[in-house]
This record gives sequence, structure tokens and C-alpha cells, in this order.
Amino acid sequence: VQLQASGGGLVQAGGSLRLSCEASGRDFRPYAMGWYRQAPGKERAFVATISYTGGTINYAASVKGRFTISRDNAKNTVYLQMNNLKPEDTAVYYCAVDRGVTITSSSDYWGQGTQVTVSS
Repeated sequence: VQLQASGGGLVQAGGSLRLSCEASGRDFRPYAMGWYRQAPGKERAFVATISYTGGTINYAASVKGRFTISRDNAKNTVYLQMNNLKPEDTAVYYCAVDRGVTITSSSDYWGQGTQVTVSS
């Protein structure tokens, strides 16, 4: 199983980025997909999760209203549209896949991470 994340980069505060994560190596029905992030010196923190059908979507309070998670099951890909980025969003973003309805810190599979840096 492989999760390949992409789309990170350097952006000014108020800008936008779109992260993608493609999963491969097995049948991911009906797995949940989502994102965690880890800022320097901090623990990995939940960002967003989406169930296989899209019927269950949850966001961390800090990103609600600014970030949108979506997925394309035909491509085994999850996306994270990040708008109105803030310096505190700076972190390495990790995608995850879980056989449950939501991802957790103990999810089955993890990507390698993509760096997002927001300058003030």
C-alpha cells in the first residue's frame, strides 16, 4: 500500500493551496480518508476526514470554514482545499486511510507528508 501526497508549498497568508493524496496497492472500499498535520515542536493533530461515501465529514475547529475535504473514489484520491491560510497552518500534512468511517491517529495507512509553509 502506498499513499502519495502532493500539493504542498510556500504561500503568503491569505493564500490557497490544494493538497492531493493518491492511494494505491489495494481495494480501498469502503475506507475513510483524511489528513493530519504536524507543526514543528508539536504533536500530530487531526485536520479533516471523509468517509467513503462522503456522508461523514469532520474538520478540526481551527480549519472549519477555511478548508474543504473531498475525494474521488475512482482515483482513490483525497483532496484538501485550503483557503485563507494562516501562518499557524504551517506544518507537514499527512494523509491517512482507515477501514472505519473516520481516520484517527491509529489509522491503518499513512503517506509520507507534504510541507505547507505560510508566510506572514
